[in-house]
Amino acid sequence: MTVESGEKTVPNLEHKGLGVTIMTREFPPDVYGGAGVHVDYLSRSLSKLMKVEVRCFGKERPQPEGMEAKSYEPWDLMEKADDRRFAKALLPLSVNLAMVKDRITSDVVHCHTWYTFMAGFYAKQLYGVPLVTTIHSLEPLRPWKEEQLGAAYRLSCWMEKTGVEASDRVIAVSKEMKRDILKCYDVDEEKVRVIHNGIDLDEYKRKESDITREEYGIWEKYILFVGRMSRQKGIFHLLGAVPDLPEDVQVVLCAGAPDTPEVEAEVVGEAAKWPNVRLIREMVPKEKLIELYSHAQVFCCPSVYEPFGIINLEAMACETPVVASRVGGIIEVVVHGETGFLVEPGRPGELALALNKLLRDRELARRMGKAGRKRVELFFSWDSVAKQTRDLYREMVVTK
Repeated sequence: MTVESGEKTVPNLEHKGLGVTIMTREFPPDVYGGAGVHVDYLSRSLSKLMKVEVRCFGKERPQPEGMEAKSYEPWDLMEKADDRRFAKALLPLSVNLAMVKDRITSDVVHCHTWYTFMAGFYAKQLYGVPLVTTIHSLEPLRPWKEEQLGAAYRLSCWMEKTGVEASDRVIAVSKEMKRDILKCYDVDEEKVRVIHNGIDLDEYKRKESDITREEYGIWEKYILFVGRMSRQKGIFHLLGAVPDLPEDVQVVLCAGAPDTPEVEAEVVGEAAKWPNVRLIREMVPKEKLIELYSHAQVFCCPSVYEPFGIINLEAMACETPVVASRVGGIIEVVVHGETGFLVEPGRPGELALALNKLLRDRELARRMGKAGRKRVELFFSWDSVAKQTRDLYREMVVTK
């Protein structure tokens, strides 16, 4: 059964008591990063427990099962900024305004990433609804974004600060992230709660099929990297480690969504120097990516900044050992010496040593892969994340 909403047709959802409006830049099918993966799975798990409405960037899309989704496009005028980089902040700001033109009747508004924090701020002022923000990364700790945004980086920082400091509760995806939030913003510590990311254990598990590797021309032995073409993700440090890696082991970079054309050109140029580097410049479909995780000798996450690093969970769930940087939330996911190795960020030599240890000792790699799967099963299910989030909403509504 459906009801009409203006020119749109939306599902007539059975009321489940508590209700939340989730605001996000990314939502299926437009997911390109960890925050988008988080929102996708969290919203689906929450919809089993309560009423969920999603407001997202982009064109109208099919309604997801069990919830309502509304899409909002930016104002074309914002693209005509004198500095093309300004549009990267002005376009989201225009979407934030559009997001609050439709009345909000939910008990709570929950915003993800700075891209939507001003919408949350406006919603709180206009409709008197409690505001939750989830911090997936912090703008002040990503100074390289000035290369991407120019002076608009100051605007993205202001949008984040305004939303966070107006929040009734702030969710940090790791303990390290909570410490960073308290350092960067004027927020009462008791308002900041740690709720880790999760993973769908039925979907992310080792696959024996190996068709994807052949499809992409990937060698039998390979190290896998998955992430944006961004200085944040440490892709240049992994490329810097290539001279110290075996020539018969391929380094596979699944690296789409470049931060800037300049960064993309730099990655392409560096990758082309090495015959054992395979650069895949596209978003690999999830089912194919799971195959690649499953058959990699090692998964590598060389980020210089990573509040959580959901990709490490994905690799561990597929029984693949991980070599990652000792930064942010990664240290709460990867157990050094048990599920993989942690190295200092920005040190290609250390990265190569850890990768080579797992490449040489395949029994150690197998044990670490099994231990990674067990750890994910014990601590990182989406059902647990959803229940913790629902309980936080209840707390806010009771104390409102």
